[in-house]
Amino acid sequence: MADRCPHSPQRGTGWVEGWRVTFGGEGWDGALPTLVEDPDNQVFVAVYDVTPGDESTLDEWESADTGLYRKVRVRVATLDGEVAAWVYVLNDFEGGIPSARTIGILADAAEAAGAPTDYVAELRSRPCVSGW
Repeated sequence: MADRCPHSPQRGTGWVEGWRVTFGGEGWDGALPTLVEDPDNQVFVAVYDVTPGDESTLDEWESADTGLYRKVRVRVATLDGEVAAWVYVLNDFEGGIPSARTIGILADAAEAAGAPTDYVAELRSRPCVSGW
């Protein structure tokens, strides 16, 4: 986020209840990360105050401008209460195996944001394809 949205400070962290991390579609590096609704799960997230300029950059980076991803408004449970936030959701089928690189990026980001150790370990244990 620091590289993609340099003018958008991190506001905190929290949990998006009723969603889970999964993978779908096909990118150049294996299946793409996404979130899907799932009442029995939750996703650890970092929350940012994204400026309009950085939002345009991020939309382009996530290919929201092409329809690959769409933005969905969710509630994030933080230590300071609930806040509304946007997440990017893949406009494609669920399924497929991500690359080891993708798993590493997600797990490293969660760990850097302060996610619980068991959450990070579960991300790192996901099936993946090496050699991309």
